[in-house]
Order: sequence, then C-alpha cells, then structure tokens
Amino acid sequence: MLSFSNILQRIETEISLLQFNYPPKSLYDPIEYILSLGGKRIRPALTLMACNIYNDSIENAIKPALGLEVFHNFTLLHDDLMDEADKRRNKPTVHKVWNANTAILSGDAMLIAAYRLIGETESTHLKEILDLFTVTALEICGGQQYDMEFESRMDVTENEYIEMIRLKTAVLLACCLKTGAISGGAPENDAELLYQFGIHIGLAFQLQDDLLDVYGDTATFGKNIGGDILCNKKTFLLINALNNASEKQKETMKNWFAKTTFEPEEKIATFTSIYNDLNLKALTEAKVQYYYNEAMKCLEQLSISTDKLYVLKDVCDHLMNRQS
Repeated sequence: MLSFSNILQRIETEISLLQFNYPPKSLYDPIEYILSLGGKRIRPALTLMACNIYNDSIENAIKPALGLEVFHNFTLLHDDLMDEADKRRNKPTVHKVWNANTAILSGDAMLIAAYRLIGETESTHLKEILDLFTVTALEICGGQQYDMEFESRMDVTENEYIEMIRLKTAVLLACCLKTGAISGGAPENDAELLYQFGIHIGLAFQLQDDLLDVYGDTATFGKNIGGDILCNKKTFLLINALNNASEKQKETMKNWFAKTTFEPEEKIATFTSIYNDLNLKALTEAKVQYYYNEAMKCLEQLSISTDKLYVLKDVCDHLMNRQS
C-alpha cells in the first residue's frame, strides 16, 4: 500500500498537469490561481487511499479524486465571495484579485470541470460515483444555506448545528472515501462503512476547528484566534453558550452582537470568559471525542488487514491533529 506522503506527491503532480486551455483564458486564470494556492489535499488523498486499500493500483481513482479536489476548491471560491473574505491560504482571494462577477463565473466553470473529471471514471463504476457526487454537491449547498440562515437566528439548536456541519463539511469527506472504495472494488458494506467513517471524522474535524478558533495557538492554527467570535459566527460553543447562559450572560452577548465598533481583544476575552464559565471547552472536547470514537468503530468493522487499518488510523490522526 502506498504511503500517505507518496499519495500526496502523486496528487500534486496530477494537479500540476491539469490544463485549462480553453478560451477565453480570463475565465480559467482564476481556476489555476486557486488550485495553485495548495492546501492539505486531504480529500483527494482520502479518495486514493480508500482505493489503494482494495486495489494495488490507484489509477481508476485518479480522475474522480482530481474532480473532488476541483469541486472542493470551487466551494472555497464561492464561500470566500459570500463571506467577503480577503485572504485564502495567506493569499488574496479570487474576488479580490479579479472581481465578484469573475469569481462567480469561474466558480461555475470549476463545478463543470469537476463533473468533467469525475465523468472520466471508468464505465463500470461511473453511474454510482456520479450519482454519489451529485447528491453530495446538493447536500453541501444545503449546508451552506443553513449556515447563512443561522446568521440571523438566535435560537439555533445543537442538533441543527450538527446537521449543518454534516452537510457543509462531513459529506464531502465521506463522498471521497466511498468514491475511492468503489473505484478500488471494495465490498459494498466496506464502502458504506468508509462513508460513515467520513461523516463521523468530518464532524469531529469541524467541532475541533470551532474549539481551536477560541483555544488554539495562532502560530500552529494558521488563523487568528477568535475570528468566529468577532463575526458572530454560530459555532458549537456559541450555540451552547446562548442555550445555557444565565440571563446576565445572554444580555452581555446580545449587547456585543449589536456593536459595530469595538476592541477585538475585549470581545474575544468576554466571550472566552463566558465559555469558560459554562465549561464549554470540555463539552466540545467530549463531543469531538465522541465522533472520533464513532469513526474508529466504523474502521474496525472493515474487512481489511490490520496493517491497512493502522494506515487509515494514522491518516485519521493526521487529520485530527491538523492545526491549519
């Protein structure tokens, strides 16, 4: 079985070989730009690893893996535009380098390019993989819509939030794993177990991201601490704070939500203090561990050798230890 580092090297090589030479060039320059910004390449890596568990050759999974990575970057491009973000991976976002209209149209082209790549899947598995991808793409749109609706709601429940991050984050990881498994000829039960593994590890991953935004180390997290607090983003911590705070704490938070000018450090300190009073760090850590454990249960049911199981666990730990 190929090592994780070898798979990452193969992915970077394949991405560098992608060509968008169709006219007009101005439509495809932003696509080449966002793909050149790098990233962890976790999603195509999971696709190829899931394939390699069941097949010594990963060639059948290369095109769908690339398609899934192009699709992932398409979602980032449109997310950045919707969030009015200035930077992505420490570089200016597409709509800042070009403009909003270009970002929209180039994003649309990326989605079509993703379908084109996935459409190059071998015919034996094409319909199953294409159907899975189509459902996943629609689910991600649903997750983004929930996320936007939550911005104006103060009564979001924990269950609603978990469903939102399942759709927005976890289903794509699950899709990548199942796509790779199908491409590699995995038994149907194993392919579904890998899908469920992706759901649970995706939930753990996003909840940990919520936690790191408050309690992480800027040097290793790769983002400024407290960014979610500053923009009133509904995270697992904030939702539980709103649902469990005292009337005084709720009033304090609502007052901060209403402010348009403030000292960022003061707002971050205030919310962090409330989170500490409500023991939300421990609550979130327990939730992360729960979903991590559920993910491990899925892996342990796979009909694969122990050495391959350990490789998957190592990749899972690599994902969860991510700080940027």
